[in-house]
Amino acid sequence: MSDSSGSDKPSPPYAKYAFSNVYNLTLLSGVASAAVLTGNWWLGIAGAGVETLWMLFAPDSRLLRRFWFDKRFESERQRAREAEMDGRVATLPTALSRRCVALVQKQHEIQRLAAENPSFTIELLSGELKKLDDLVRCFSELAVNGARYDTYLATVDLDLIERDLTHYRAALDDVDKSEVAADKRVLAQKNIAILSKRKEKFAEIRRDAASTAGQLDLIENTFRLLADQIVTMRTPQELSGQLDELLDGVEAVRQTARDTDKLLQAVER
Repeated sequence: MSDSSGSDKPSPPYAKYAFSNVYNLTLLSGVASAAVLTGNWWLGIAGAGVETLWMLFAPDSRLLRRFWFDKRFESERQRAREAEMDGRVATLPTALSRRCVALVQKQHEIQRLAAENPSFTIELLSGELKKLDDLVRCFSELAVNGARYDTYLATVDLDLIERDLTHYRAALDDVDKSEVAADKRVLAQKNIAILSKRKEKFAEIRRDAASTAGQLDLIENTFRLLADQIVTMRTPQELSGQLDELLDGVEAVRQTARDTDKLLQAVER
């Protein structure tokens, strides 16, 4: 998945974190205020020098990155992901919205049960349970796609397309070979081609909608199974294997969804 790949992962803004934090800003304002109030400009110069050294070395400090900056970055990313998911869920029909909420609740249950299992270490939880976040986010994304497919399919009257095809095919058979009827024949052929194409695209989108619905069910059922199993899991591989397999399946459906989106955009124009 792209979100999990190293090449697509954004880099933390270490320089921004080193400067824009309550400790640094408080110190800067305190030194500046003291310099102004006392008239001791050397104090301000010294403070500026210390700040320069801080900004020169702090962003590259491995210790600060590990125990401060990286945690802040991940916290911000998590809040952004949650806000993005909330925005998606808000656009969904009630039934799908409830499924998203239920999946998040099941995720929290799995995390709690995993933390209580002595076979799992903190390092394992931070790695494997991150995949649960990815799956929950993908679930909301697939749910939005599924809702869009259903909305489109509901606007298409397949029976009407079939009736129109029957009409134009019959008209094509009925027209004679005279030059006067040539235009009618060409128009009938063009209409048949367009209607046949619409029928094909409808079938393609319906297959993708069914695939998306099946993947949503699979994610839900896998989460339920994990909640049942995780208490008795003995090795990390049991959890990792199931999550990796599910992520692979989700990515395949997401790629299909991208292609279907292009198709829908072409159809809706």
